[in-house]
Amino acid sequence: MDTVRLGLVGLGWFGGVLATSARSSGVAEVVSCFARSAEARAAFAEAHGARAVGDLDEMVADPEVDGVLVATPHSTHAEIAVAAAAPPLLLRGNAVEMLPDAVARVPADALPVVTTTWALSRLPLESRLRFLHRLDEAAAGRTVAWVSAEGVGVAPAIPTLGDRRASGHSIIGLAVTDRSALRAEAIGRCWSQGRLLAWLADS
Repeated sequence: MDTVRLGLVGLGWFGGVLATSARSSGVAEVVSCFARSAEARAAFAEAHGARAVGDLDEMVADPEVDGVLVATPHSTHAEIAVAAAAPPLLLRGNAVEMLPDAVARVPADALPVVTTTWALSRLPLESRLRFLHRLDEAAAGRTVAWVSAEGVGVAPAIPTLGDRRASGHSIIGLAVTDRSALRAEAIGRCWSQGRLLAWLADS
C-alpha cells in the first residue's frame, strides 16, 4: 500500500501528536505543514521532516498532498474546509484592467461582488475613474455589486455625505451596476480602518 501523504493545519501540541501517530502507523505521514506563525512552521517542519508552506491554498494545490488534517480550534474548521474544497483563484496583473475578466469567471447564476478596502487611494484619479469604467464593462451582460471602504471622496460615484476629504474617516459604499445602469449609495462611515463603524441606518 502506498503511504498516504498528508498536509497538517495547526501545529500545536495536538498537531505534533497527529504527525507522530501518522508516521508510526506506517501507512501515512505528514509531508506538508501550515500555521500562521512562520516560526512555528519552520520549527515543526524541522522536527517532523515536513515542508512548511506559506498558506493553505499552496498546501491544497500541492499534488504531493493526498489529504489535509486539521488540528486547529473547532471554530475555524468550517472556514478551513471551505478553503480546502474551493481554493480561490488568484489572478496576477493590473487589477483595474483585469476586472472584466475576473468577473466573467464568476458562475452566471452567482452575483459577482467586487470589494475595495483602502486600495483605490493608492491609484491616481485617472486610474480610479478607469476602475469605474471597467466595472461598467464587466456588468455589460449581468448585475455586479461593488462594496467599498475608502477615504472620503476616493471612491468614484460613492456619495461623500458632505464630509470633507482627509477628515480622518472613510465612507462605506455600495454600488450595483446592472447593464450599465449604476446605482450607488453611502451606507456608513468607519474609522481606524473598520475598528469603529457607524451605519447610516442607525443614525
